[in-house]
Amino acid sequence: MKEQTRKKMRYQRWIARASLIAGFCFGIFFTYTVFVEALPDTIHIEKGEAEIFDFHVPVTGELQQEGMEVFGNQSPVVEKEKITLDLNQSFSLLSQKQGKYYMSCKLLGLFHLKDVSVEVIEKEQVVPCGVPVGIYVETDGVMIVGTGTIVGNDGMSHEPAANLVKSGDYVKTINDEIVENKEDLIKKINQCQGEPVILGVLRDEEYIHLKVEPVETEENEYKLGIWVRDDLAGVGTLTFYDSQGRYGALGHPVSDMDTGLKVSLDEGILYEAEIAGITKGEKGNPGEISGVITYLDQYKLGTVEENSNVGIYGKLERTPEENTEDSYLPIALKQNIEKGEATIISSVSGEQKEYSIRILDLDYNSENKGILFQVTDPELLNLTGGVIQGMSGSPIIQNGAVIGAVTHVFVQDSSKGYGIFIENMLEH
Repeated sequence: MKEQTRKKMRYQRWIARASLIAGFCFGIFFTYTVFVEALPDTIHIEKGEAEIFDFHVPVTGELQQEGMEVFGNQSPVVEKEKITLDLNQSFSLLSQKQGKYYMSCKLLGLFHLKDVSVEVIEKEQVVPCGVPVGIYVETDGVMIVGTGTIVGNDGMSHEPAANLVKSGDYVKTINDEIVENKEDLIKKINQCQGEPVILGVLRDEEYIHLKVEPVETEENEYKLGIWVRDDLAGVGTLTFYDSQGRYGALGHPVSDMDTGLKVSLDEGILYEAEIAGITKGEKGNPGEISGVITYLDQYKLGTVEENSNVGIYGKLERTPEENTEDSYLPIALKQNIEKGEATIISSVSGEQKEYSIRILDLDYNSENKGILFQVTDPELLNLTGGVIQGMSGSPIIQNGAVIGAVTHVFVQDSSKGYGIFIENMLEH
């Protein structure tokens, strides 16, 4: 009996020690994660402007000294090649030299947390727009949306491409011949007269070859059993343009409606668009803008040259009529954004207007969801319910500066949305 009691006590002590060790490890991991997330991956400062930072984390930062000045509410340790900062106190950075620097962040001066990129950029001004635009893009290769079953001349069902191709693949060649578009794809498949074909496919930036045997469905007509697309069109919002006519829009990529994947862009055109109708956002239904695009040269605004994770980009041939030369505003970097009142520019009512919002939170490390906000403007809430699909790209303004653009809506609460920092859009 005593032996059983001793074993039980030893087991309880072991459990207690294990729980203590596990708790300690979890505490370290949690603390590490919190500090890493509290520090941005990238800091931008404008050349010649002192930028104030206040991270409030017990971490030291080692920054290369050349070309960088540090001052503020602390006395940094300055050595020959580096400056050591206490990131638990506020500090200011100033540089007269454009370029990229790195700050190594350490916990207790010993444990490396992350490297923060410090990029000195030129002062920028842009024209915030908020007007609807029609977007037409052609894919770089023929995009495979999915596979299906086809009935051959033999009356049997076939799936020749199943388990070979994937949604989001791009067919670039057939038997080493370049495929121009989906009509060219169909033509080249029929020319093979049922012989196996070698598809040159781009998949996740890797070029691969797949052997597929076409199925004859009618006399001299062959199919691979794939659904394909070679262009997309839709309505979005123009965010800004600069003095060179370069523009940014959407704040997120153009994605295929079926696969949800970012479209690999070959070329595209930006058109004027008119709002034809609005479906108001409700709980569980984010709502949307219906637009009309006229694909005529006189309605062309410019080119679409890049489809990135933070928006689409190109060159304007002419500017929207709503904007004039005195519409330029400075940009504000994320460290200068405040929680509280701001506005968004949108043309959902049929005219370009500013609507009031409230910034609720900021996430310095998010790619295109860094600004959490809520629509407070009664007119916009009555018109749309808040943020709806098609408003992505609407500029966000605070204290007379462009700070970002609308990117996402909350499905369960259309009064709330996310926005991207304008500096993230301007990096591309």
